[in-house]
Amino acid sequence: MKRKIEKILVANRGEIALRAIRTIKEMGKKAIAVYSKADKDALYLQYADASICIGEASSSSSYLHIPSIISAAEISGCDAIFPGYGFLSENQSFVEICAHHKIKFIGPSVDVMAMMSDKSKAKEVMKKAGVPVIEGSKGALENVEEAFEMAKKIGYPIIVKASAGGGGRGMRVVESEENLKIAYLSAESESLSAFGDGTLYMEKYIKNPRHIEVQVIGDSHGNAIHIGERDCSLQRRHQKLIEESPAMILDEVTRKKLHDVAIKAVKYLKYENAGTFEFLLDADKNFYFMEMNTRLQVEHCVSEMVSGIDIVELMIKVAQGEKLPKQNTITLKGHSIECRITAEDSVKFIPSPGKITKYIAPGGRNVRVDSHMYQNYVVPATYDSMVGKLIVWAPSRDQAIKKMKIALDEYQIEGINTVIEFHSKMMDNSDFINNNIDTNYLSKY
Repeated sequence: MKRKIEKILVANRGEIALRAIRTIKEMGKKAIAVYSKADKDALYLQYADASICIGEASSSSSYLHIPSIISAAEISGCDAIFPGYGFLSENQSFVEICAHHKIKFIGPSVDVMAMMSDKSKAKEVMKKAGVPVIEGSKGALENVEEAFEMAKKIGYPIIVKASAGGGGRGMRVVESEENLKIAYLSAESESLSAFGDGTLYMEKYIKNPRHIEVQVIGDSHGNAIHIGERDCSLQRRHQKLIEESPAMILDEVTRKKLHDVAIKAVKYLKYENAGTFEFLLDADKNFYFMEMNTRLQVEHCVSEMVSGIDIVELMIKVAQGEKLPKQNTITLKGHSIECRITAEDSVKFIPSPGKITKYIAPGGRNVRVDSHMYQNYVVPATYDSMVGKLIVWAPSRDQAIKKMKIALDEYQIEGINTVIEFHSKMMDNSDFINNNIDTNYLSKY
């Protein structure tokens, strides 16, 4: 059923809020911003049609406070809410509350979100859909005794993971039986602290894998498309630092199989709106489902650069009940690289909030900067340290690396520490240049 969306509340902050506001306004719609007291001078507020303060600096008092978000949407007369990523983007209660207030949540249904949010249950669903999965426990582990039995069955090394987890928290690799108990209890404690849920599951651990993900979108008419795949293998402590599209490690046969499996899963789930299927690729080019993110990804930009598609625009159109374009109308060309710019030092990655005393962003053909930074902006210590993304496109990967190196050299930020120097060194790194990396690459240095 088609429904016209005229006014959208952006329930987020920083670079993704600014990025969403741009698309909303380009579509001829009204964009309403929300902000905490810590973000009263944020750049994105200047470009919204209206802005509403929703609370104190802490996330729990502002960007995670559902009553304040809903009140802001109702006061401003919004038809829909765009959640971005993080905060309430995968909060099932929030989706239900939006529906209760007749506000369209620009994302998937609560039923599908619930199905995929529990990582252990999601794996079972994907098995039924015919998607390759890693051998492991059927659902959650009841206790450490069951963990010992399962590890013996599938063989070491294994990995225990938080069912409600993400970002590497509540995750432990175990090489041998004598280390299992302490790893299990440690992961359980961390998961309980981080997510309020200590439930764990177990999988066979794949050594030195590549992290490959497929960008998908489904609509309410049963259509599904992909916008290629991304290689997100360069990580530090399970946090992505550099993302690329396409994944050059794949041959064309494996690439097509990966895309076909992702589309098959979207249709099996009857999934609506944007999402990402994440896979691990082993040394023999076998891929296995890891998890699904039922939201927009930070790294969606590289998919946009190789396709020329505005993914946020498609998300809004799907939310309005419109049909997706046909897969054969989508052309993927060239190569795109994204470097996440965080307010951290380039060696130990220690957060570095504070006032930016100098800010000069790079430019040029096919250079994109998604950031809310500006000179004299004060980076708060309250939120995630990511303050921007630098994205480039070129006809080939080698050319994209050279373009990124030049753009990083142009990028000047003073007053705080950033990881620009780290990224610049990676563009000169022979292993990175030769695509000889995996998810554990940085842990070796």
